[in-house]
Amino acid sequence: MTRAVFLDALGTLVELEPPWISLRDMVPAEVSDEQLVEALKAEMAYYKEHAHEGRDEASLAELRERCAALVSRKLGLDVGVDELVSAIRFSAYPDAIPALTALRDRRLLLVAVSNWDCSLPRVLEGCGLGEMLDGTITSAEAGARKPDPAIFERALEFAGCEASEALHVGGTAEEDVVGAGAAGIRSLLIDRDGGDGDIASLEEIDQHL
Repeated sequence: MTRAVFLDALGTLVELEPPWISLRDMVPAEVSDEQLVEALKAEMAYYKEHAHEGRDEASLAELRERCAALVSRKLGLDVGVDELVSAIRFSAYPDAIPALTALRDRRLLLVAVSNWDCSLPRVLEGCGLGEMLDGTITSAEAGARKPDPAIFERALEFAGCEASEALHVGGTAEEDVVGAGAAGIRSLLIDRDGGDGDIASLEEIDQHL
């Protein structure tokens, strides 16, 4: 019987507004849209590989400094940390709150399990999902990033359940499906475009419990 549902954050619970949209008005007109997009995609890739290093406020601030410096080098101008952070905006997918409400009605424990820095609880709170979840486990907290099964083992410890009693939902096969499988946890791959995923909406989770 399923007792806990683990959910990835980015691409599953929340989506990222392309940061170049917000940053466009903060950089000179001579910086082309192509340059701006390229610089921010490079920053996003760098952050993805290093998010687990933002373990606390001090190390998170240092990580953000590195990210801002990368963007500045790419664009050949100074982009401050505050400017960069203000351009990074998340919102909950429309199906997130209805799905989490339905799962809570089933008395399931709900935990976000994500490759993220220590700011994830604040991000989820800002998206209106904080009170919908029983906790968050980040790669920064666990000291391991998906697909390492250690992050899932930390989630199981938090939930107080066995791997056979948990279900993980995520949007990346190589991280979510592989990582959960390595920890002995059943998984669902979400693909809102209706491609090769197991589900196309979070509201379909209850059909697989």
